[in-house]
Amino acid sequence: MLHELIHIFTKATEAAKADKKSVLASVVALEGSSYRRPGVRMLINEDGEMFGAVSGGCVEKDILRQADEVFKSGAPKMMHYDGRYRLGCEGLLYILIEPVTDPEQILNALKAQDHSRKAFEITSTFSRAEGVQDLAQSVFYFSDAGEHAVHGAPFDQASEETFTQSITPSIRLTIIGSEHDAVALTQLAAAVGFRVDLIAPLDDHKSIQNFPGATNFYHLNPEQITPTQVDDRTAVVLMTHSFSKDLKYLGALIDGPAAYIGLLGPKKRREKLFDGLLEHYPEVAPEFIEMLHGPAGINIGAETAHEIGISIIAEILAVMRGQEPQSLKDKKSGIHD
Repeated sequence: MLHELIHIFTKATEAAKADKKSVLASVVALEGSSYRRPGVRMLINEDGEMFGAVSGGCVEKDILRQADEVFKSGAPKMMHYDGRYRLGCEGLLYILIEPVTDPEQILNALKAQDHSRKAFEITSTFSRAEGVQDLAQSVFYFSDAGEHAVHGAPFDQASEETFTQSITPSIRLTIIGSEHDAVALTQLAAAVGFRVDLIAPLDDHKSIQNFPGATNFYHLNPEQITPTQVDDRTAVVLMTHSFSKDLKYLGALIDGPAAYIGLLGPKKRREKLFDGLLEHYPEVAPEFIEMLHGPAGINIGAETAHEIGISIIAEILAVMRGQEPQSLKDKKSGIHD
């Protein structure tokens, strides 16, 4: 995910400024099943510090050991990890370990891409043969910032195999409201990797300092909300705790492309909001009302602000990824299917 890549290349940039080398380990192929899928990455610096993870903890020590050869040679290396006979880990992982030569350039491009809300691709070329691979390389292809290789300059080289990963913009959570439960939701969403924006009325006296983890804080009345605040990777949760304010903000979202809109409060309050919406905004399409989620969240018996936040984030993820919430023990197919 984008937030993981930004974290990894932030740490790589910090290491480079301290004259420390770093290597990037990427799972580029998999036979069988694994804790995470191809495309996961982690960073190791020459002090042995690791950032990110490619498994539940089974593989990382082996990667650390094999990364030592890459630090010494400066050449990429393919390693295999066969977890099919180990308790808790399954599948044969193919992990490309490559030196990181200009992390700040990639970091700046990642941040620019996150700001532009555009997708990009990462392509790794490699052979599945274990050992040093001078011609293996991972290249980031940005729509606005061009091509950037993890090591050296991008080159066109025929290889036995190519793995391409499309990275979508971060899910943006726009919270409309600034009460204590908005603080809990902000913290949880930021920890998951959401980009969190807060919108509060003009007469609100709070600021972004009151919401650890938030990216932006805006003082906006409903009529001031613009398309730049909402896109098709945006989830909105209305939590002003004022019926009239929620109704006006909801009206401002009618023509927007939000992927999810959640309403706090019981079903009775939701029905009252629907009635008010139809009365004051008769042009509203039935499809808009159908896509509203109220009460927001999935049923986990949530009571506290943080528990309610967890239930809302779980529902947002399910909606964004086209999933019907259920216990994994009841799922007939694989976890990631």
